[in-house]
Amino acid sequence: MNNLAGKVALVTGSAQRVGKAIALELARHGTDIALHYGNSPAKVVDQTRREIEALGVQAFPIQADLSHADNSSHLIEAVRAHYGRLDVLVNSASNFLRRRLLDVTLDDWNATLATNLTAPFLLTQHAARLMLQNDPPGGVIINICDKGSLEPWPDFAAHGISKAGLLALTQLSAVSLAPPIRTHAIIPGLVLKPDAMPDARWQALAADTPLQQPGSAEDVARAVAYLAREPYLNGVVLNVDGGEYLT
Repeated sequence: MNNLAGKVALVTGSAQRVGKAIALELARHGTDIALHYGNSPAKVVDQTRREIEALGVQAFPIQADLSHADNSSHLIEAVRAHYGRLDVLVNSASNFLRRRLLDVTLDDWNATLATNLTAPFLLTQHAARLMLQNDPPGGVIINICDKGSLEPWPDFAAHGISKAGLLALTQLSAVSLAPPIRTHAIIPGLVLKPDAMPDARWQALAADTPLQQPGSAEDVARAVAYLAREPYLNGVVLNVDGGEYLT
């Protein structure tokens, strides 16, 4: 896996934002992409597909609503049918529900955990079984976490808990699936401004980090490619946040 050329990667939520950056970076390394999307517009998916294919690799779009448990197995079966193998799984798709603890309804809770934790859990199981059929057996799973994995996040109560669970899943998988399958987590910081956030607020948050500047989705993408390539790394939790986690 120190050479990603000719490999196959499934990146969930890869039609836009951070997932798209990850898919494009892996494509630059010669990796064919299973381009998963949930409810992204068709023109957005097609644009991403064309950008990936312009890098000289295949892009296979697959639509699946990961909040429904059965779709995880359908997604992996689609990858198997099209490519016959899977080498890299990146669990990037996520919802981002803003609710404080006492405002979280049961529906909110179930919807958040279904997408952010249950889907990565099921995809890990199904992907691992497919990776073990590779010749030689093996692969890499990389989970995209966030600050809720490490500390309480009161404004995003259910979301933060789901991401803490995703970090626990990462660590358990790193122990349970090795040696043929390695598992990592990436915790991005200020890498992609929310659409509704004013620019001044974004810059103020970045100024409070040790590097005093925001990052980019491409910073996360390069970290994914690095962890996928390095054969002696397993169970790494990599903060891509300009040192924000230290403060």
